[in-house]
Amino acid sequence: MSDLSHPIFARLYPRLDAGCAKAGGDAHRAELLAGASGRVLEVGAGYGANFAHYPPEVTGVVAVEPEPRLRARAGFSAAAASVPVTVRPGLAEHLDEDDASFDVAVASLVLCSVRDPVRALAELRRVLKPGGELRYYEHVRGRTPGKVRFQRYADLLWPFLAAGCHVSRPTDEWIAGSGFTVRDERRFEFPSGRANPASPHVIGVAIRD
Repeated sequence: MSDLSHPIFARLYPRLDAGCAKAGGDAHRAELLAGASGRVLEVGAGYGANFAHYPPEVTGVVAVEPEPRLRARAGFSAAAASVPVTVRPGLAEHLDEDDASFDVAVASLVLCSVRDPVRALAELRRVLKPGGELRYYEHVRGRTPGKVRFQRYADLLWPFLAAGCHVSRPTDEWIAGSGFTVRDERRFEFPSGRANPASPHVIGVAIRD
């Protein structure tokens, strides 16, 4: 199975993300992809919000998205991108791609919602060439006991409202323990505010060992 249907979320997410983009999300996506080059695999591409930020050094992007409505919108975004983008169905945990066939893998606000993030990271490592880059932009577990407690309570309901998204996952720790060496990483709050359980974020680049 390569499709995961979330019709309500698929309708709402592009509108919600547009507000985040104006508040700084677009700048985060540009930071995520700055300096990327070669052949790229993006998992959980959504409606294609990253496509406009790929630099000209990227020779092609394979964008995997399991939600059919978001995937259809990603097709329109791909047509307007300045680099070649191919949009395909698929799951991050089961990538139908050859070993060591990509220079860069991109995970952008997706490892929070995949069913098995550790397996997804193993798949991303598998398809990357030795020395290839994993570029990630994710919200992650907070660093204070109060924030973590708040996130754990939020996760009782949050995944049902946000297509399986979990706000309390230590995704940055999983990346570091999945056969990658973290080269650069920046943690920040976005949007800032104690009342938002999804505010702790990380942007980073990790190298496939």
